[in-house]
Amino acid sequence: MNQFDQIIDRRQTHSVKWDTLEATYHSKGLLPMWVADMDFQAPEAVQTAFQNFLNQGVFGYTITPDSLYDAIISWQKQRHHFDVKKEEILLNSGVVPSIALSVQAYTNPGDAVLIHDPVYPPFAQVVKENHRKVVRSQLYTDDKFVMNFAEMERLIQEENVKLFILCNPHNPGGRVWSKEELQHIGNLCKKYHVTIVSDEIHQDIVYQPETFTTFQNADPSFKDFSIVLTAATKTFNLAGIKNSMVFIKNSELKQAFEKVQKQNHQNDINTFGIIGTQAAYKGGKEWLDELLEYLKENINYAYNFFQKELPNIKVRKPEATYLMWLDFFCLSSLR
Repeated sequence: MNQFDQIIDRRQTHSVKWDTLEATYHSKGLLPMWVADMDFQAPEAVQTAFQNFLNQGVFGYTITPDSLYDAIISWQKQRHHFDVKKEEILLNSGVVPSIALSVQAYTNPGDAVLIHDPVYPPFAQVVKENHRKVVRSQLYTDDKFVMNFAEMERLIQEENVKLFILCNPHNPGGRVWSKEELQHIGNLCKKYHVTIVSDEIHQDIVYQPETFTTFQNADPSFKDFSIVLTAATKTFNLAGIKNSMVFIKNSELKQAFEKVQKQNHQNDINTFGIIGTQAAYKGGKEWLDELLEYLKENINYAYNFFQKELPNIKVRKPEATYLMWLDFFCLSSLR
């Protein structure tokens, strides 16, 4: 049996996905497709690393070992051709908390922050909760999401945008932005002195023949006004370990981020985050390769089902992520 065919009952395990379903939607017997975690066991290498740590039975304070940085550096180099050094890596509890720190570090209350629409909902939430102004640029929604660069430039000028939060690959649209698209974004933000935060947590879940480009690889100069956020948690189904990485090559941007990080006491990470991330990056390659094939089959199955059984619903095959965007708008005309 394929390891991903195993059915794991996660009910009554304090799972957000399964155990808050009824309270959220006020109905029984639903399938939870509303939280982005998978029902697959983590790679064996991660489970073994956790078990070895549990066996010693003492769970005190932990320093961050060089071996974690080595694993991160190696993974980024081998998987994404991205060269990052230890001194360019900061660690934090999650990508969303890192977005919040970025908003605090690179903008002031009342400043405008640009996001795409639709996009992962916490982008807007974080901006609003930090008393900044959300500015939205609509993505075209034909066969796939496409950026409206003319609108983005107009909004940047009219709203005096200070920060742009990019989702790369895009969640929930499943787009893998091309190098040319990233270059267009970068040149636009360079022109108007807009700092870019690139959320790349889905960087590893990309389906061939698409190729992921980390934002700072699109042009060497982009490192001067951008930071990159990512984590092993989405890739290896480890959301509960609360650990992510922040790649900052520009010293001024790094100092500003570190200052706010220390002010918020968010410069320490979970011990299981250290262990799980290192083990996943060192021993999870084969697991991920098999996962991508399995997810691609699931996508094709779902796509074919809608084409046959519910053809009025527009379905876009994702180029990345394990999410699928379903457009029900057409059903309004059938009433």
